[in-house]
Amino acid sequence: MNKKSWHYYYQHYFKHIKARYFIIIALVFLTVSVFALRNNNETMINLRDQVYLADKNNNNVQGALDKLQAYVVAHMNTNLSSGSNAVYPPIQLKYTYQRLVSAQEAYIVSTNTNLYTNAENYCQTVIPIGTTNFLGGPRVPCIEQYVKTHGAKASPISPSLYEFDFISPTWSPDLAGFSLLFGGLFLIIGTGVFIINFILKRVVS
Repeated sequence: MNKKSWHYYYQHYFKHIKARYFIIIALVFLTVSVFALRNNNETMINLRDQVYLADKNNNNVQGALDKLQAYVVAHMNTNLSSGSNAVYPPIQLKYTYQRLVSAQEAYIVSTNTNLYTNAENYCQTVIPIGTTNFLGGPRVPCIEQYVKTHGAKASPISPSLYEFDFISPTWSPDLAGFSLLFGGLFLIIGTGVFIINFILKRVVS
């Protein structure tokens, strides 16, 4: 392609395509993306606080947790572990866990309160008084066995069952994602147009 052809294309096509228009549009989209990303993060924080409040007040914890999970996995910039003092896993239902531990302890105390009395009554029916000596005789092993068999024991409750982390996508099809995508696209086009015009202008001059 000779210099006249370059001059023709530049004068009739590329000269009228201004890079600044694309860059201005890109800046508008990128500005929108900043506010949209901030809104995504603030919404996540609000939903996370609702989970903490539900956990503390024992009020539909699962429902609040489901809403948080559904939002985080569908929106970018909703990382639960963000922040310099973040803990992992970021969602720890400590009040729910404490309530379960306390309930188990109360059940054990309640179950074992009359255990020895029940054991003695049982062993009296199994081993009549006349068959024992003054130290209790065969009833002692009977009572021990009864306590061992019927006594309630604590079962470990794993804290990991009440700790959660949800993964935020790198990009999401929402206002933040599309505005960021189009902002980057127009910025690339604007830069490309600027470079092409710069080169053609030097070629035809």
